Amino acid sequence: MTPASKEPSALETLPYRVVPDVLGENTSVLFCGINPGITSGLTGHHFARPGNRFWKALALGGLVDKVLDPSEEGELVRYGIGITNLVARVTATAKEVSTAELIEGAELLRAKVARIGPEVLAVLGLGAWRSAVDKRAQLGRQPDLFGGSAVFVLPNPSGLQARYQLPELGVFFAEVRLARDESRASAVQGDSRPPQRPGAR
Repeated sequence: MTPASKEPSALETLPYRVVPDVLGENTSVLFCGINPGITSGLTGHHFARPGNRFWKALALGGLVDKVLDPSEEGELVRYGIGITNLVARVTATAKEVSTAELIEGAELLRAKVARIGPEVLAVLGLGAWRSAVDKRAQLGRQPDLFGGSAVFVLPNPSGLQARYQLPELGVFFAEVRLARDESRASAVQGDSRPPQRPGAR
């Protein structure tokens, strides 16, 4: 009797098991999510689930001049904005990502930040950052650089996270914009910026 063939899981049938980073040559703000969800795995775009407030918060915070659709994520490059994730693989929920994966992802992220050299790394998810990097972290600007860049930890913009509403998210995103602008102003004025790692822009 021949064994029954195993049916592929929903994740195995997704067009995208990993969603590519959005990166340009002059990334000044790098947003880092936890990992892509099912809708992103279906579309190949970041923060693609209906109800995710990332795109609205981005505009509300003044980082872009219009609300983009996830399918327009390539336009972020002209704003100097990039997107990556702590963990590349798609899962149904972020709870499926292990602490070990987050820690490994953080080390890969550190190298990526050092190579790209953004003014600001904006991490979307306090719990994941605490698990991966600093268990005492709080929302907002972090005291230490990461890969040579300033770090802001922001609330997860998923619509499933109801603790912070869109206006509050907009304030957090605006703080990222202000930090980027202050860094640029300091560079123009000739103020010294914390040294970047070799290979950083």
